Amino acid sequence: MNWDDLRVFLALADSGSLSATARMLGVDHSTVARRVAALEADLGVRLFDRLPRGYAPTAEGEEFAALARRVEDGVLAVERHARGQPGEPAGTVRLSAPPAFASHFLAPRLAGLRRILPKLVVELVGDARAVSLTRREADLALRLRRPEDDGLIARRIGAMGYGLYATPGYLAGRDEAGWEFIGYDDSLDHVPQQRWLRQLAGRRPFVFRANDLMSLRGAATAGIGIAAIPHFLGRSPDSGLIPVRPAALLQPPEPRELWLLVHGDLRRSARVRAVMDALVSIIAAERSLLED
Repeated sequence: MNWDDLRVFLALADSGSLSATARMLGVDHSTVARRVAALEADLGVRLFDRLPRGYAPTAEGEEFAALARRVEDGVLAVERHARGQPGEPAGTVRLSAPPAFASHFLAPRLAGLRRILPKLVVELVGDARAVSLTRREADLALRLRRPEDDGLIARRIGAMGYGLYATPGYLAGRDEAGWEFIGYDDSLDHVPQQRWLRQLAGRRPFVFRANDLMSLRGAATAGIGIAAIPHFLGRSPDSGLIPVRPAALLQPPEPRELWLLVHGDLRRSARVRAVMDALVSIIAAERSLLED
């Protein structure tokens, strides 16, 4: 039996969609369909019902998936062990981080590693979801809350503070009673900085809402209102924004903690260790910018 066929089968069982599975594995959807059909032919069992809206595992498919996951766990453990051996920092390290933090803070600062360690390649993935380090979706992950994953090593390496930012043009000649605000939509109404911003705004209106951080920053840069965004974005030279300090400022929102995660099998890998050390150094050096 081909392990790649099992891998494709499990990915399709998780997603239920040929196109989503193809994107996840970096292949085309016809390859996914062909691999699954070949596996069914080898086993002599129909593993999926082909439905108008996607693929649903049959009863036999559900049973086979449970067994196949045990195989997958073993294969991934072998791969992690091999990747975790000490040696010269060389090869690729895949790092997952929140999208805006990845692109606007980490990317320009991690680029310097290339000059120091020319055999090391950092693959930086901006991802809002909590990727699985156990399933090799990434080697390292930065998250904005204390993790609860079993089998992972976690270290708090810093915090990310928030403040109010707007353009000088928006604030010119406008008193606090006339301030308007930019905030998250209902899907993110629960995050700490949004709750704080609603309390600060009171009866004053929200004139723009979005579900991602860079849209909030873009709207503030366009001069349509005041946004609560991380200091590293508000103080960026290209933002055109300045800090906004109300006369009676509420207690600032609690900074979001930055947690660095690694699987125990990889913590001694030279390339992974090099990226971990670089992250710790970068965030320590930029503490005043991040936490204000």
